[in-house]
Amino acid sequence: MMSKRAKTWFTILMVVITVLMVFPLLWMLMMSFKSNAEIMSDPLSWPKALNWDNYRNALKTLNYPRLYLNTFVVCVVSLIIELTITFFSSFALARMTYKRPGLTKAVYAFLIAGLSVTPFILLFPVYKINMFFGLKEQWALIMPYVASSISFNTLLFVGYLKALPAEIDEAAVIDGCSIWDLMFRVILPMTKPVIATVVIFNVLYIWNEYPYASVMLRNQADYTLSMGASFFKGTYTVDYGGMVASSVMIIIPELIFYGLFQKKIVGGMVAGAVKG
Repeated sequence: MMSKRAKTWFTILMVVITVLMVFPLLWMLMMSFKSNAEIMSDPLSWPKALNWDNYRNALKTLNYPRLYLNTFVVCVVSLIIELTITFFSSFALARMTYKRPGLTKAVYAFLIAGLSVTPFILLFPVYKINMFFGLKEQWALIMPYVASSISFNTLLFVGYLKALPAEIDEAAVIDGCSIWDLMFRVILPMTKPVIATVVIFNVLYIWNEYPYASVMLRNQADYTLSMGASFFKGTYTVDYGGMVASSVMIIIPELIFYGLFQKKIVGGMVAGAVKG
């Protein structure tokens, strides 16, 4: 049991950490109501009035329905492909027995090794690969997103599947289940917590990803939300107010999404954080 004094210091520490985490968001929200002159002269001051011109300018400049639609399409297609690949590979690694278990461990280690490599240093090689295979626009984004998510998804899936009792498989086989019935009728419904976690983390990543989108996308009709802020940066000038207001409108749906599914995020991470 913590003493009263320790609880007090712990509470103070949590408040300080919370303020530090929330401050950038509040600061951005505050600047979205300020003119460019106010932002440049005194960025930390309160806005003189609730000026909605930045939001009006952002709505006139950007086609938000199109940006949201493009981002949604990229998210959905990427998730379908990566979940399919990761579930099959993780099931093979975690639930099946091989004559050479060392080879299985080597494959798992190879997949997990991707966590040590940031995808952004592979930007040029990925661009060349896309050019080689003729992948353009949205497909040039989807395939790199799928490839960069495999390591993290495998870590969660394999850890979760290994924690399931082996008796489940044995009972299913005795009852006459084929390998496909075992996968889709028995194991897949039990992986809902980790699937929810994978979906949430990948949606948040794709929603915010900018480097790949800025390199792979050339047609403005295919731009995603992360590219929206770039419209306010010209050759010699930058519309800081419009850029901040645009960022706020992009972040708000993300915050709502995270708030609705935060329990599933914690639950899925705990479910996947088991020995593998």
